[in-house]
Order: sequence, then C-alpha cells, then structure tokens
Amino acid sequence: MKLLMHICCAPCTIYPLQELRTDGHDVRGLFYNPNIHPYREYRRRLDTLTEYADKSCLNVTCEEEYDLEAFLRNTAFREKDRCRYCYYNRLQRTVDIAKEGRFDGFTTTLLYSKFQDHALIKKIGESLAVEHQIEFYYQDFRIGWSDGIRISKEMGMYRQPYCGCIYSEKERFFPVRKSSKGKSAEFSECS
Repeated sequence: MKLLMHICCAPCTIYPLQELRTDGHDVRGLFYNPNIHPYREYRRRLDTLTEYADKSCLNVTCEEEYDLEAFLRNTAFREKDRCRYCYYNRLQRTVDIAKEGRFDGFTTTLLYSKFQDHALIKKIGESLAVEHQIEFYYQDFRIGWSDGIRISKEMGMYRQPYCGCIYSEKERFFPVRKSSKGKSAEFSECS
C-alpha cells in the first residue's frame, strides 16, 4: 500500500516506519501538529524529524501552518476532551492530504505511544476512513516501544518529555494530586 503516515515526532516514527517498510508498504510522512506548544518545542520536534527523515530516506511533508490559536479555541473549556479534538484534527488533515495525493490509506505514529488512547485513535481513524472512502491502516505499534526508545537514544535524538500540548506541559511540571485537587495550599513557617 501507498500509505501516508501522520507523524507526531521522530522518536515515535522509528518503529512504525520499520514495521511498515518490512511489510512492503510505500510510506510517506506528514508532520501536522498545531497542538505542540511552545513554538520552540514545535521547531525542535520538526528539526529532529527532518534530520531523521534524511537519514532514513523518508519523504515528509510539513504543513506550513502552525495554527495554535485554532487548537486553543477548540480545546478551551473542553480540556477533558482535548485529546479527542487533537486526534481528530490531525487525522482529518492526514486524510485530506492522503486523498489529494491518491494514497491507498493513512495511519499515524500516535499508534506507537503507550501514553495515547488507542481505542479513541482507532475509532476516529476508522470513522474518517468510512467518511472519506480511504483505508485507515491500524496496527498496534506499542509492541516496539522499547526498541524505538533504544534506537532513538543510540541516535542521540531529541526525545520530548510531554505529548506537546500546553495542557500536557502543565501536567508535567504541575501534577495534580487527586487528594488535594481543589483545596487551597497550606503554608508553613520557614526556619
């Protein structure tokens, strides 16, 4: 199959690309991630992917648009559903480009991460496939999680510490404790 693979970052691309090529698929990449914040993080992930794509002979299209404002408009006050919107937005764009490019199907590196909601990604992908009459190629790439990490470290690749959105960045620095949620901070005297 000629597949268009949505790519969230270079480290998450390693194992899926290897598997898809091993299975004989012609894979092209799409970097479309307006959810990534701040812009410096976006650029760092894109630059890392560009370097990896050159080394692995992967043709990658990068969307010129960085529409963080649309992402924020569509997730503000709906933070609990932010991942649903984020998956849908990125997969919808992938489908649009796959149709324009006459690809046989589309997939995503999000299926590699053990931190993503696989059931939701699969449901959205399959729904878009039916709506647009193009195949969603589902494969659970999580089996290669440790291989991808090992290879990305061996390559000295930048490995991001959060999914990319402003909400996940907050969670990495300011984890919410279930027992203290909604309570005021307690102060103590310093000696």
